[in-house]
Amino acid sequence: MSDSEGSISVEQRGHILLIGLNRPEKYNGYTPTMAKQLIEAFTRLDESDDLFVGVLFGHGDHFTAGLDLPKWTGRMQHGSSIKENSEQPVDPIALGRACRKPIITAVQGITFTFGIELALAGDIVIAADNCRFSQLEPARGIHATGGATIRFVQRGGWGNAMYHLLTSDEFDAPEAYRIGFVQEVVPAGKQLERALEIAAVIAAQAPLAVQATKASSRRFVEEGFAAAVRELGPTQQRLMASEDANEGVQSFIERRAAVFKGV
Repeated sequence: MSDSEGSISVEQRGHILLIGLNRPEKYNGYTPTMAKQLIEAFTRLDESDDLFVGVLFGHGDHFTAGLDLPKWTGRMQHGSSIKENSEQPVDPIALGRACRKPIITAVQGITFTFGIELALAGDIVIAADNCRFSQLEPARGIHATGGATIRFVQRGGWGNAMYHLLTSDEFDAPEAYRIGFVQEVVPAGKQLERALEIAAVIAAQAPLAVQATKASSRRFVEEGFAAAVRELGPTQQRLMASEDANEGVQSFIERRAAVFKGV
């Protein structure tokens, strides 16, 4: 379904969940209806034991032009967040409850404002070579509230962050790659295919170990070095008690590919 409010498509392929922004006739301009459905999709990914990796993409020629501002103005005026809070569902921009599973984002064409924030909230970004990026909130009299003011600095460093945040300029895929926003640049039309290839590689790893690895890195970013170090030993001890850890050792001994179950 794709109507005036748009929708979020969801498709499971094995252990991978494909999540698509589906309002191509409006450059996937993000609406409250899409926000609700995206939260539901991310929560499904996080809570389903048979889902190991998520792939986020945009239908059509563009990832997203960002928030459809007229549909969000009222909430912004009242200080409302674009994330929902009932029963603590997963927040797609990871300012609240973050998804435990890896998220790979495939972007193409126009990837403005909230689109950049969605991508940076995930873990790996694959960009088409026709991407156009811009964090242009100051040009509209507002500032980014979906994590850009934080993650631009984390990913790109202070100078690069201030350059793009304060000028509201438009930059391309090579620049996004240079400053660490994207991990690969591929020919337009190949971005989703490449994201799925990487997702398949990650999905073949031990799921509990993958999730623990992401959690450890997030802990370092959010809580600091000492907090991350404190959890290394206890986390490893829990992983070693899993069936997957035993399978990892056995597959090494038997010189075969491991078959992990996430238990």
